Amino acid sequence: MFLGASLFAILSIVIWVLSLRGAAELPLYGDPHLWHMHEMLFGYVSAVLTGFLLTAVPNWTGRAPVVGSLLVGLTGLWVAGRAVMLWGSGWVAAGVEVLFLFAVLAITTREVIAGRNWRNLMVVGPVSVFALANLGFHTESALTGNAEYATRAGFVAIMALLMLIGGRITPAFTRNWLKQQGHAHLPPTFGRFDAVSLLVSVLALILWFIVPDILVSAGSLAVAAFLQAVRLGRWGGLRTLPNPILFTLHGCFAMIPLGMLMLAAAPFDWAFYAAGLHVIGIAAIGGMTLAVMLRASMGHTGRPLKSDIWMNAALIALLLASGLRAAWSLWGLPGWMLDLSATLWIVAFGVFALRVGPWLLRPSKPA
Repeated sequence: MFLGASLFAILSIVIWVLSLRGAAELPLYGDPHLWHMHEMLFGYVSAVLTGFLLTAVPNWTGRAPVVGSLLVGLTGLWVAGRAVMLWGSGWVAAGVEVLFLFAVLAITTREVIAGRNWRNLMVVGPVSVFALANLGFHTESALTGNAEYATRAGFVAIMALLMLIGGRITPAFTRNWLKQQGHAHLPPTFGRFDAVSLLVSVLALILWFIVPDILVSAGSLAVAAFLQAVRLGRWGGLRTLPNPILFTLHGCFAMIPLGMLMLAAAPFDWAFYAAGLHVIGIAAIGGMTLAVMLRASMGHTGRPLKSDIWMNAALIALLLASGLRAAWSLWGLPGWMLDLSATLWIVAFGVFALRVGPWLLRPSKPA
């Protein structure tokens, strides 16, 4: 799923830019704009989310991982979904596409319950919302020609997962690394402040999902951004500078409160709405998923958790892509700046596919 996600991250942006420039005409599901929104959120992200869950849930539960025909079938469902979004249309295509996330939800729920891992059962909630948001995307776009509510619902689900899971693994990985470096002062574990911050942030995002253009939503998002920034500040991110992959988790988590602040500014200038979504989509979601894919791929193929110059360049390219895309929305920069942002995204995931892809296609190194 990680390799498929990286290849699709490249293909989807190539198709989007060519369609945007009129250089290619494909029978995309809906119009090119709807297709782009859907495939970045429910195409790319769903693959990374699945790869993460299939990797993490066995660690949480102690049960055997999903392998063999079930894994092949699940991957086939994801590929079929991407194919019908490229060349399909109508309710049959939509029906094929939505099956994947509901299958992932069913497998995740079964494994967590069977492993009696009640602590991580809360992950099922955002995954359920994400699967329903994908179904809602097809329904809303068919009925109204757009999918604003479903897109926001998808963002709410993924941001909730990032704040929950990212808010656990980032300080945990930092604690482990700092211990290895001999540091005595360590980040706090997930506690009451984190739980309250997460609850307030999710409620603010739900309000934003319903009414994104009123001042109450803006104020709620500003409060949520402050709380998430305080959480991040407690994790000692600057001390992880010598570890680029770990530092990237901190830097990209910082894009969550930054994106929330931009969305909070949208009622005053709607350009901040698109800018905020792309800061969250490219830097927070794209950056954190790329860093997690790198780390998980190293760990599960028997390689040391250490990046090289190419991986560092990929992470930097992704952050630059986010900045350029947000600036393009805010200040109406020339079209070539949008193309440069897309190119940097392609470079980032191209490096992952070329550098890490071969590891995923070969047997793991012995421990």
